[in-house]
Amino acid sequence: MAQLLFFEFPFTGPFGAEAETAYAGLATDIAGENGLIWKVWTEAPERGVAGGVYLFEDAESAAAYVDKHTGRLAGFGITDITAKSYEVNEKLSLTDHAVLRR
Repeated sequence: MAQLLFFEFPFTGPFGAEAETAYAGLATDIAGENGLIWKVWTEAPERGVAGGVYLFEDAESAAAYVDKHTGRLAGFGITDITAKSYEVNEKLSLTDHAVLRR
């Protein structure tokens, strides 16, 4: 069953086009994660946060990524991390145009 993963953490930037340049390599690395279907990068400079919403093929892949990404963020000095995982009701999601596969 597909698993939706939500990350949010305090962040002071860069945002927007500067983030695109700064994190292009990280985006490429994340794209190769086991079980990842897609990621949407999120940012709210006015609230001083960034993060992402991810869709994984299964709970095991999502859980492994939580461990990896939490450790990576801690390496950047970011520790106040919100990470939440949700099972996806695939039938209802498909009805509402969700893209649940590569």
